[in-house]
Amino acid sequence: MRPMKHGYTNRTLGDGAVVRKTYDGPDAALRLDRERALLDGLRDLLPVPPVREASAAALTLGHVAGVPGQELLDGGRAPAVLAACGEVLRRIHGVAPDVLPEGEPAAGEVLVHGDFGPSNLLLDPGTFAVTAVVDWEFAHRGAAVEDLAWCEWIVRTHHPGQRGALAAFFRAYGGEAPPWPERRAAMLAKCEEMRRFCERWEPGGSGVRLWEERAAATAGWVE
Repeated sequence: MRPMKHGYTNRTLGDGAVVRKTYDGPDAALRLDRERALLDGLRDLLPVPPVREASAAALTLGHVAGVPGQELLDGGRAPAVLAACGEVLRRIHGVAPDVLPEGEPAAGEVLVHGDFGPSNLLLDPGTFAVTAVVDWEFAHRGAAVEDLAWCEWIVRTHHPGQRGALAAFFRAYGGEAPPWPERRAAMLAKCEEMRRFCERWEPGGSGVRLWEERAAATAGWVE
């Protein structure tokens, strides 16, 4: 098996038939269990990879054809890619949040992917249909703005030249985008969450410094 591109938190290997994801870092076992449960619960509701096998440290998933969304963003098709993001996010938020077995959902809560953006979508490069939504380990119940803002953050941070195409994302999701102060607050909250995650993994390490720098940059953004 060969290392897969674009893996950041975990070790991901594939051979064209299956993908094996080994979980590292804080709460690895909990994150594995959450992702396994969600992939099983969502398989008839959303395009997600099938679980083939689960162990204490790794999930083996069926291979799904498609190109990671971030590879398509900078090829002149950003509006199509981000429209696909908006459409599938609307479907995710339309799933009953009790698909996560964490007690009774609070009013207004949705199923939050927790790391939503083009980097965690596979798309058909011809039609831009989403073939799989991956990396559900940070999923939880919460506010829709969390996913909406994080997708925007990923584009602004990693594909700043495609920022203008975000209108296609919000339009495809439906309705007006949440106000900018709410979106930026959600971005900063996620940056802090990731800083704390890295602090638990390697106190004072390079990951901590990276997320401090990213939070400082995000705080200075304007709409």
